[in-house]
Amino acid sequence: MSRFILKAANSFLNLIVVMSLFLAASYAGYALWDNNQVYAAAENVQDSMLKLKPVVTEEEGASFEELLAVNPDVCAWVTLDNTNIDFPILQGETNLTYINKDVYGNFALAGSIFLDSRNDHDFHDLVSLLYGHHMEEGDMFGDLDKFKDQTFFDENKTGQLILPDRVYDLEIFACMLVEASEDAIFDPHLYEADIDKLLSLTEQEAMHYNADKVSELRNSSGENQILLLSTCSTEFTDARTIVLAEMKPHSGR
Repeated sequence: MSRFILKAANSFLNLIVVMSLFLAASYAGYALWDNNQVYAAAENVQDSMLKLKPVVTEEEGASFEELLAVNPDVCAWVTLDNTNIDFPILQGETNLTYINKDVYGNFALAGSIFLDSRNDHDFHDLVSLLYGHHMEEGDMFGDLDKFKDQTFFDENKTGQLILPDRVYDLEIFACMLVEASEDAIFDPHLYEADIDKLLSLTEQEAMHYNADKVSELRNSSGENQILLLSTCSTEFTDARTIVLAEMKPHSGR
């Protein structure tokens, strides 16, 4: 009898192990499927938006009519050359509005690229701050990671910020890692007077930066504007990757 009980107990334990392995495999499979769905959804939205990307012409500027028809919160379009960053920019009532919402207003874990709600909607501030989720395979602002590499940073400095009434050429001049609590990055009100605190932080903390450009900006008497692009990073708790670019009026406009 005891041998029968032991055999039954072993069979039961084997069944539990098999079921546990099956459940673990099922969960892993679902997690992989769900992750792929998130990335596929983000790519589908980007593909549909690229069809509506404003075309810059010397005579008429850039038309935002189609984008604004999709969502009136669209305020600009940002592109960084040789990256996957090529997106419309939205601005919500708060910085939570588009953190998990796509340009169509639908729930999306990938969220949208959005302008800090405290910034001027028309990009007249000295410093404007953009946010985007860090995603693998370069989706959303995942490609900001590329600028951590010295060679890529040195060879890729250009981009464009398109607004309904004007266009800026972007000149990337620094990449840094900071904490999410760093006021010199995440408090736009500090820039109402000058940008010296931001430039000092750049000199102290940047992984790579153009010293000549920082000096030029410091001596520009507040006339030059800066665009900050921010995303999450994994180097330490609450780490953020920040790419800094000067906004230069497009030479053709």
